Amino acid sequence: MNPTPTPVSAEPQDRKLSDYLCFAIYSANLAFGKAYKPILEELGLTYTQYITVIALWEQDNQTVSGLGEKLFLESNTLTPILKKLEGMGYLSRQRGSVDERQVLVSLTDAGRRLREKGLGMNLAEASGLTPEEFPRLLNAVATLRDNLIKASQARK
Repeated sequence: MNPTPTPVSAEPQDRKLSDYLCFAIYSANLAFGKAYKPILEELGLTYTQYITVIALWEQDNQTVSGLGEKLFLESNTLTPILKKLEGMGYLSRQRGSVDERQVLVSLTDAGRRLREKGLGMNLAEASGLTPEEFPRLLNAVATLRDNLIKASQARK
């Protein structure tokens, strides 16, 4: 269902839910979750666990704080995810040798092997976007995210 959005110039009291960009992005996020669900169930991971593993595939041996920044997760959200992944045998956590306050997170061999299973997880085709549209939308959404973060930090 794709309702025709009300023009942005419409009075705030005349706007419908479908006119809100925040709702379009929120509902797209939910749709991504549904699209990823069968593949993630096969891997035995939640979406947040999966993106954590992806971040470690990209750069192994990261600090918990650095990983949290990359994933936009607070440590009180990330720590239980890391504990669960560690319990599943996909990563290890250890105190830093230089600074014991830092905890370093690394993938185990089993965590690295997940990559082969997860490589088939590409929803670009399901998105209906052309190869030219996909990176443009990705960049537009990342720019929107970064601008919103800057705006919220400026208000502090």
